[in-house]
Amino acid sequence: MTQRICFVTIGATAAFDQLLHAVLTSQFLQTLRALGYTNLLLQYGAAGHSILESFEAKVASGEADNHGIDISGFDFNKLGLGQEMSSVKAVKDRAEGVVISHAGSGSILDAMRIDVPLIAVPNTSLLHNHQVDLAEELARQGYLIHGHLDNLSAALAESDILRKTRQTWPPQHGGADPSGRGLAGVMDDEMGFYD
Repeated sequence: MTQRICFVTIGATAAFDQLLHAVLTSQFLQTLRALGYTNLLLQYGAAGHSILESFEAKVASGEADNHGIDISGFDFNKLGLGQEMSSVKAVKDRAEGVVISHAGSGSILDAMRIDVPLIAVPNTSLLHNHQVDLAEELARQGYLIHGHLDNLSAALAESDILRKTRQTWPPQHGGADPSGRGLAGVMDDEMGFYD
C-alpha cells in the first residue's frame, strides 16, 4: 500500500489540546482511512504526549480504534518542522498528504512555502482571534482550508479538492519591489495586499 501522511502541528508557543483530541476521534480516523491515509504524525508540544499515550492505551484495551492508521508523535523539533511538513509531499512510494496546523502565521507560511495542502485550525482560546482572521483570509484567497475543530473530517475531504486548485506561495506577482516602497511593499506582497 502506498503511504499517505497527515501531519498535525499545534505549534511551539501555546497548547492546543483540542486539536489533538479532534484528530484522535473515531470519525476523523475513519475519514483518514477512507481517503487512503496510512499515517498520522502529531507534533503535540510539551504537554500533549499524555493525550497520545491515553489514546494508545484505549486502543490497546479495545476502548478505541485507530482504524488501521499508524499514529506516532513527538513534542517539538528545535530545527523546525520543514522535514515533517515535507513528508506529506508525494514521492515515488508516497501519495501527497496534508498538513493540519494551528492557524499561527509561522506554521502557515512554512507549509505554504513548502507547497503542501494545508488545513489551518484556529485556536480560538487565544486572545483577539487573530488566527481566525488569518485562516479566513487565506482560505478566501485559495491558499488553504479553514478548518474547524468540530468538523475536521469535512476539511480533510475539502483538502483533496484544494490540492488541485490551491494558490502557490509566494504570489506570482511577488518578488522585486518595483514600487520602491521597501519593506512595506514586500510585506504588502507577502500578505496579499495589492494596489
